[in-house]
Amino acid sequence: MRAGHAALYVGRIMHRRLRPRQHKLRYRIFYLLLDLDQVDNLARTLRLFSHNGFNIFSFHDRDHGDGSATSLREQVERHLRDADVEVGGPIRLLTMPRILGYVFNPLSIYFCHRTNGSLTAILYEVNNTFGQRHTYLIPVTEGRQATIRQESRKSFHVSPFLDTDMAYSFAIRPPNKRLAVSIVGHDAKGPLILAALSAERQTLTDAALARVFYRYPLLTVKVIVGIHWEAMLLWLKGVRPRRRPPPPEQPLTVGRQYPAPAAVFMKDGKHGPQR
Repeated sequence: MRAGHAALYVGRIMHRRLRPRQHKLRYRIFYLLLDLDQVDNLARTLRLFSHNGFNIFSFHDRDHGDGSATSLREQVERHLRDADVEVGGPIRLLTMPRILGYVFNPLSIYFCHRTNGSLTAILYEVNNTFGQRHTYLIPVTEGRQATIRQESRKSFHVSPFLDTDMAYSFAIRPPNKRLAVSIVGHDAKGPLILAALSAERQTLTDAALARVFYRYPLLTVKVIVGIHWEAMLLWLKGVRPRRRPPPPEQPLTVGRQYPAPAAVFMKDGKHGPQR
């Protein structure tokens, strides 16, 4: 049976720190793209996927947003209205599912559409390892764009090895046959950290889920273990953690889109200059 607009994206993530010590990691990963209005139908279609229940793969609403019983669609549309962004169209979420009941998503991305089907905003939902969550909302101007370029100040503490006095530049090619996301974190001295995701779309079926479970077993556990492993390697390289600031007073930071080139996609995860 068809899974509607839902899809499986399989690819690679690259992280590179430029200062004060060089550090790079790369690993394979997969995400689900879920239409918030179709998750229940998807769960009825697939045997290996459940909504708000235990399964090999599952999606739980409380793993996102404010964790309340309020529907994710209502929460997202409230953010959009607060930012004077059009609501009413499909909302599709790119995220890792729970695997055997466990998940940690450093970044989930909501693609919010107008009623005519065009993108109206992108929400970047960030989790840190201290149990905190924050969302960056960036409107999208109407019109065909192969790569959407956006920016926002950093207002949420994620890595203990990075200060909050930074900004992010995003370059994103929305999900289609391929998906590409590039994020550059920069401070007053220039680019400091780079992250890039590149993935290819696969039809979301039980067979496809079984394959990724076999190829990437316990992926979500490996994500959280990998974060702490890489933190130890940075510490051994002499990079020391910063003092953790209090969380931002507001759960949402609104950024902006810009037309000038930002992080340019290049081969092997490398990036071109900033604006």
